[in-house]
Amino acid sequence: MTDLDVRPITAGAIPGPDSLTWRYAGDWRGALTGRATLLLQVAHPVVGAGVGQHSGFLEDRWGRLARTLESTFDFLGYRGERRGRREAARLREVHKDIKGVDDRGRRYHALNPEAYLWVHATLFHGMVQTQRLFGRGVPAAREEALFGEWRDLALALGITERHLPAGPAAFREYFDAMVEDRLECNDTVRLLIDLDRTPLPPPAALAASGPGLVRARAADGRRAAPGRHRRPAAGPARAVRAALVGRRRAPVPRLRRRPADRRPRDGRAAALLADRLPRPAARPPAPVGSSAG
Repeated sequence: MTDLDVRPITAGAIPGPDSLTWRYAGDWRGALTGRATLLLQVAHPVVGAGVGQHSGFLEDRWGRLARTLESTFDFLGYRGERRGRREAARLREVHKDIKGVDDRGRRYHALNPEAYLWVHATLFHGMVQTQRLFGRGVPAAREEALFGEWRDLALALGITERHLPAGPAAFREYFDAMVEDRLECNDTVRLLIDLDRTPLPPPAALAASGPGLVRARAADGRRAAPGRHRRPAAGPARAVRAALVGRRRAPVPRLRRRPADRRPRDGRAAALLADRLPRPAARPPAPVGSSAG
C-alpha cells in the first residue's frame, strides 16, 4: 500500500512542536513503562487475538519494534502534520483486514471501536503514569490540556467522538472499568511474559557491527590521546540507530542535575554528613609557665 492509496482523515489534530504530547511522549522515561503499556494493550481480547494471529512479531521482533516506532513518530507529528495524517489513515486501512476467531471461539475485528480506542487510551495513561512514577506528576490544568490533545489525536486516528471520555476524570473511570471488566490474561499476554524471561538477542545489524564498533572506538581513543576530547567513531552506531528507529530522533527532554551545594538536605542527613567529615586536630595544651607567643 502506498500513500496514494490512503485518503487522510481531516478531523481532529496532529500534535505539533509546542504540544504537551511532544513533551511527555518524547520523555525517555516512557521506555520504563512501555512494557506495561504493551501488556495492557494485548490484555484486551480483540487486541490480543489480533496480535497473536496476525502480527508475526516472533519471527522479527526487532523489525516489529522498529516499524512500531516509525509509525508512532509519524502519527504523533514528529515528521509533520501531513505525514501524521497519512499515517493515521494508513493504520485504519491496515487494520481493516485484521479479523478472525480467537482461541475461545469469539469473532473479532481490529477496528472494533472499543479495542481501537483502548490502544489509544494506553498512550494517554502511559504519559501520565510515567510522570507520576518517575517525575513530579502532571498538574491538573496541564493534564486537562494534554487530554484535549489526546482527544484531538483520537479523532485524527478515526475514533468517533461519541466513544471518547469527556475529560480526565471520566477517562480514569473508563480506564479502571476496562481493567476491571474487559481485560484478560490471554495467550498473547502469557507469551509476552514468557519472552521477558529470556533476553532478546541483539539485532543483526548490531551483532554484525559490534566487534568493528569496539575497534573503531578504541582506535579513536588512541588518536585522541592524551586529552581524548574527540567523539568516538559513530558510523556503525548511527547505522544501527537508523535501522531501528529511523534517521530522525524524537526530541527528548533533558534532566537537569541540581548542583550539590543547592540540593536540599534534611537535618538528619546534614548531621550524619557532619559526623563523617574529618575534624581538625586539637592543638596540644601549652606548657605551664610558657607564653603562647
